Amino acid sequence: MSTVRTQLAALQFDLPDGTVAEVAVTTLLNGGYAGRSQDDVAAHVRELAELGVPAPSVTPSLYPVSPYLAQQTSTVPAQHGKTSGEAEWALVVTSDDVLLTVACDHTDRALEVHGVAWSKNAGPDVLGRRAWRLSEVAERIDSIELTAWADGAEIQRGTLAELLTPQYWVERLKALDLLRPGTVLLSGTIPMRHGVDQFASRWRVELRDPATGDVLDCEYEVTRLPDPIG
Repeated sequence: MSTVRTQLAALQFDLPDGTVAEVAVTTLLNGGYAGRSQDDVAAHVRELAELGVPAPSVTPSLYPVSPYLAQQTSTVPAQHGKTSGEAEWALVVTSDDVLLTVACDHTDRALEVHGVAWSKNAGPDVLGRRAWRLSEVAERIDSIELTAWADGAEIQRGTLAELLTPQYWVERLKALDLLRPGTVLLSGTIPMRHGVDQFASRWRVELRDPATGDVLDCEYEVTRLPDPIG
């Protein structure tokens, strides 16, 4: 897979030992249809097809995203009211380590029916400001909890056992010659609760490690852009 690499402003991540890791994002990738059970993924693809979302040619999928969309921000501008987040984890490759952090992939749902890759490039991937070294949590990765709230209502809850492992994606990045400093990869998401309005004005996502009680979080407000003139 070829990608365009453009040097951008560095993101900073506070680590548990008090150090700070910096990375300039040059390659940003979004995993899709990345559930651990690919039978469940196939059922989900069929459900989305009924809503008009094009089926992927292969699962799990991998969508290149413009690197500048990897952001640590508290505000996400949106052009209309049909955008929403997705609770995810993210791998961040630095010059000397691979980090794990929390993320929320903000997606344009109106555009999604025309192309998932297009919808992923219409909003930012919001990353947390703290991270763990992947090597320090790898042995208990399946127990780590992933939770999201939309306007304060819990909309997603699960564990990383529901998703393909970070190690799976590390191996995929190696095969693509992309396990290099500046690469950020988001995991894909877990199911949303029925009956909760995903088109919320505020999103919050947490990764919680039950072994330590440590929590990584990101939170942002969705603000509507003014209507176009002309």
